[in-house]
Amino acid sequence: MSTKINGVDTEALADTIDAIKADPGLAKFNFRLKNEWIDGGLNHSTVTDFSGTRTVIEHKTPFVLVNDEPEVLLSGDKGPNPVENLLHALAGCLVSSLVYHAAGQGKKIDAVRTTFEGDIDLRGFLGLSKDVRKGYQGIRVVFDIEGDMTAAEKRAIMAMGPKFSPVFDVVTNGTPVTCVLADDMRMAAE
Repeated sequence: MSTKINGVDTEALADTIDAIKADPGLAKFNFRLKNEWIDGGLNHSTVTDFSGTRTVIEHKTPFVLVNDEPEVLLSGDKGPNPVENLLHALAGCLVSSLVYHAAGQGKKIDAVRTTFEGDIDLRGFLGLSKDVRKGYQGIRVVFDIEGDMTAAEKRAIMAMGPKFSPVFDVVTNGTPVTCVLADDMRMAAE
């Protein structure tokens, strides 16, 4: 008999949870990427590996992610812009979080579709107003969840996304970000 619900192997999920309860150090992960500017607003990020469960884990193939700006924002429109990529990351994390947690509770979902919208006033980015935020002023998410469940059950499943999503946590609570110049790091190492 299959232990998969919503495409998640619930037996393996339970084993993972048990292993982390027994050894919390297994839960420490480090995700990373390298980015290179190409031209204008175009830059590429490459993801090759990450650390988790006390080991470095190579992806099966490196992933190249593209950031660009549309022509109206003076670039070549060769990929989504960074704030669109942020919406993509938020979408992926909210949906994955609710799907995994629903599976862990034995709740079958037939489909999840989401729509994301965010509002930005470029006066902040352009430095034209100190009163205007540089980033999103607000993000709206609409979930369309299909399955044999009531509206209240769908709301409960939807709530698991924001409750457990790491990206939602980063966006809504902020995360300290440290920026250093590579030259300074090299000089400090000498």
